[in-house]
Amino acid sequence: MPAVNQTEPITYVATIDAPAGSAEVIAAGLEAAASPAALAVTLFECGHDRIEVSAHYASEPPRQRLTQLIEAAARDARLGALRIEPLPQKNWVAEAESLRGPVRAGRFLVHGRHDRGNVPAGRFTLEIDAGIAFGTAHHATTRGCLIALDRLAKQEHPRSLLDIGTGTGILAIAAARALNANVVASDMDPIAVDVAADNARMNGVQSRVSVFEAKGLAHPALRRAKADLLFANILLRPLLDLAPAFSRALRPGGLCVLSGLLDRQARQVESRFRSLGFSLDSRILLDGWTTLLLRRGSGRLRSVD
Repeated sequence: MPAVNQTEPITYVATIDAPAGSAEVIAAGLEAAASPAALAVTLFECGHDRIEVSAHYASEPPRQRLTQLIEAAARDARLGALRIEPLPQKNWVAEAESLRGPVRAGRFLVHGRHDRGNVPAGRFTLEIDAGIAFGTAHHATTRGCLIALDRLAKQEHPRSLLDIGTGTGILAIAAARALNANVVASDMDPIAVDVAADNARMNGVQSRVSVFEAKGLAHPALRRAKADLLFANILLRPLLDLAPAFSRALRPGGLCVLSGLLDRQARQVESRFRSLGFSLDSRILLDGWTTLLLRRGSGRLRSVD
């Protein structure tokens, strides 16, 4: 393998801060745009009711086009300056990961390759390398989903699972290990699909985790699925749009764990799912973000072995 020039940028990040009410709309617009196509879009609170939106690209995106997309989504919102910066490989992978230690979420302990050998091995210990995919448990949304899974593993025994927008595959891998269950995962980003499959192999669950490139459930393997448990750690708009498909994919009594939601957005998602016959099982609140556990119907899950 040829040596990698550590100073050569492998991706670009476009960042802008916006009022909380506009940030999610901007993020959804950037994520949906075909040109330039974003590898990943993330939201982070930056104080005073403002949210930082970051979109990652494989090559430098045209500033004028990004400005058009952002202004169309934000309308008259007061925006910060748009920054477009190259991310050297050492900043995005090695340097960032080396600065992050292991993270606990319930019984789960998540660590990167650099901490291998420094953490105890076990059923709830996960080695996850992000690359440019989202999901290492450092963000409250992923952590909330893992805490939800930990609680569920003590109470119920789902055997068929879906993970929509899998990113690094962390939730699919955690479920496969904690529940000894089969998981079908999807992501619209082909890079994330490769990362998730590699992480499944590294954690010894490649036989129980199948990863497909798909937007939502738009793949035959997912459209045919009838799941006991569904994860979707994505964004507000896709969660609202995919609600009917999630309802069809879940067995009666099945649960969905939904995240990627600011606290103020959770009620909108809860209302949407209630209209489809779901009931609220519980909420997990972490650092301004909400994870919802919603049950299809009012009955308990009947495990199918």
